[in-house]
Amino acid sequence: MRIMISADMEGATGVTWTGDVVVGTEAWQRFRRLFTGDVNACVEGLVAGGATDVLVNEAHSSQRNLLLEDLHPGARLLTGRHKPLSMMQGVDSGVDGVVFLGYHAAAGATGVLAHTYLENSVTGVWLDGELASEGLLNAALAAEHGVPVLMVTGDDQTCVDARAYAPDARMVAVKECVSRYAAVCLPPAVAFSHITEAASAAMSRAGRGEGVVGPHRIEVEFDATHLADAAAVVPTVELVGVRRVGFDAVSMTEAMKAFKIVTHVAAGAIEGIYG
Repeated sequence: MRIMISADMEGATGVTWTGDVVVGTEAWQRFRRLFTGDVNACVEGLVAGGATDVLVNEAHSSQRNLLLEDLHPGARLLTGRHKPLSMMQGVDSGVDGVVFLGYHAAAGATGVLAHTYLENSVTGVWLDGELASEGLLNAALAAEHGVPVLMVTGDDQTCVDARAYAPDARMVAVKECVSRYAAVCLPPAVAFSHITEAASAAMSRAGRGEGVVGPHRIEVEFDATHLADAAAVVPTVELVGVRRVGFDAVSMTEAMKAFKIVTHVAAGAIEGIYG
């Protein structure tokens, strides 16, 4: 059984604040160790449950946050940026299940460090008319390859979100959201234990099914008009409101590639503190 972990950082144990996840800060140095601990706890459980190969795809920011020297020996690490499928790179390589580890709620929703791709310039993303978190988008991509979402970890709001797109997945809330920048957190040893137990149990659902490929529509709303104008320069992307763009794609894979371009172009149009 080959399993993939898509590992984001905002939903990791103890993380509650911008500085915890921004590369180079003192807090980031501290929390990347806890982030690695979450991953190792998950790998431990997956292996105990029968996984024979675990690929960990770094999915946060620089995608160079996990400590390779401390990685569980039962895993391999895909680290670094500029991956065609970004957070889901590897889902098309024949894996039998995927874990969304350290995930968070969507832009426009309640949750610790809630956002969708861009930290504070995207106010909402809709997939086929439904407000979409990164988890929902990535679950739709996994479904296209017949890969089940086995488990989701993050704050309690992340788990609420995940029950809608992966109702049969195991959920582990490592913290309880109080606000965007505050949470009641489990001690690492307790969080790690919960993750390991859930990951082992989640392996009972591992196994590829038949992929479902079909058309999708994504709409993205920004906090400023010039970001929508910039994104609308991309071929196939159209303005559907003063701060909102939309586009159609023949598959979820193509939709996510286009979404990646849209957010990249918009990010390049952000001007200092005025956005």
